[in-house]
Amino acid sequence: MDAAVHVLVSPWPRQGHINPMLHFATALVDAGVQVTFLHTEHNLRRLAQAPLPPRLRLLSIPDGLPDDHPRSILELLESMCTTSSAAYHALLLSADVPVTCVVADGPMPFAIDIAEELGIPALAFATHSACSYLALLSMPKLGELGESPFPADDPVCGVPGMEGFLRRRDLPRGLYCAEQGDGDPWMLKLAEVTARSSKACALILNTAASMEQPALAHIASRTSNVFAIGPLHARSRFAASPSLWREDDGCMAWLDSHEDRSVVYVSLGSRAVITHEQFTEFLSSLVATGYAFLWALRPDKVQMTSSALLREAVGAVQGSKARVVEWAPQRTCCGTGRWAAS
Repeated sequence: MDAAVHVLVSPWPRQGHINPMLHFATALVDAGVQVTFLHTEHNLRRLAQAPLPPRLRLLSIPDGLPDDHPRSILELLESMCTTSSAAYHALLLSADVPVTCVVADGPMPFAIDIAEELGIPALAFATHSACSYLALLSMPKLGELGESPFPADDPVCGVPGMEGFLRRRDLPRGLYCAEQGDGDPWMLKLAEVTARSSKACALILNTAASMEQPALAHIASRTSNVFAIGPLHARSRFAASPSLWREDDGCMAWLDSHEDRSVVYVSLGSRAVITHEQFTEFLSSLVATGYAFLWALRPDKVQMTSSALLREAVGAVQGSKARVVEWAPQRTCCGTGRWAAS
């Protein structure tokens, strides 16, 4: 291991951001680089029993919120920009092995700013696609043109290279707040942090040039250096990513009892919340397909409804053709040939 190189990898504290950045950190460790992976204290407590790649060091900083806080994106971002930024600064100054490079997730621009103030090279990391990043980078132009995200097929002209096919409904989810237009605070904040991340000395994207070369070329015209190194999960030797949710391995036996291409997998991610009406619509649609399905339903997925009642509702209409778990071992599940759709 090269003791002269010490990389601090800082993911945004969400499962979908932790996973690819952990694969990235593992690849660096395999190349002989000393790596420290930075969690929030809240997440590190939840991951206490999770397996980790050997030789990867973990540290944590506070996110400034109590454990029972729901951690909405804006509240978490604002808290981390104050509480976490001070702890991050102190960590860089006091590290027992000096940090020689920082790789920070795009929604954490304070990490890049602080590193640069201390003379430490800082790279930004985008966990989503190049097309999505380019759309976010183009938000000021979209605002000028009045092309706010909206569930409609109106064409979008404000994202370079996508004028012929991009629709308003295709713009990144999370910005759907048409009533507020370009004054939506989440839209403005996301555009701000994306623009700040593009000013780093380099940008790493979890994508492949063979898939997104046009979008990468447009991003490269606005940033210093762009590296497309994905898909990271396909290159990682680490079989599983530590999950913030307890995985139900029992679903694998149920899944293995089905024929190939006969099961639908449903998961709406680690943060999305739906109404009971939306849950009912999802369930009706799944039943109408005629396929068996595995549905990952977090305890807090459906507003004002317990997970036990949700499982009962699914069982009542679909019986043994459906399996509901709070969280599935997704990478293991997706490695089987049972899926008809996901």
